[in-house]
Amino acid sequence: MTKPIVLVAAAALIDVDGRVLICQRPQGKQLAGLWEFPGGKVEPGETPEECLIRELNEELGITVAQACLAPFVFASHSYESFHLMMPLYLLRRWEGQVTRKEHEALAWVKPDKLTDYPMPPADEPLVAWLRDLL
Repeated sequence: MTKPIVLVAAAALIDVDGRVLICQRPQGKQLAGLWEFPGGKVEPGETPEECLIRELNEELGITVAQACLAPFVFASHSYESFHLMMPLYLLRRWEGQVTRKEHEALAWVKPDKLTDYPMPPADEPLVAWLRDLL
């Protein structure tokens, strides 16, 4: 049986101290309580960059310029009912104050401490890439 491919774009926001922003999934959602990189599902006709600009504004209240989104690495993970493709972008510059709008909690975490936070299976491999880069 062929699984549908779901395209989700995510961003690793990096602050001046080299910490990465992770967000806790809200109760009532799939994988609730786990920590993830902010982002969301790419809508039909939307590029991953357009998706991130929209999602980061909706979820965190920040404004992002497309030129500031640097493609970094991607995750490819098979869940029970779909296959997830998730490009991860690095983001060091944005406008506005990061505000929790949709998540249970937000945390700024040093890359070597990201493994202390339980993440969905698709996000876990990305942590090693960030740790090696930062």
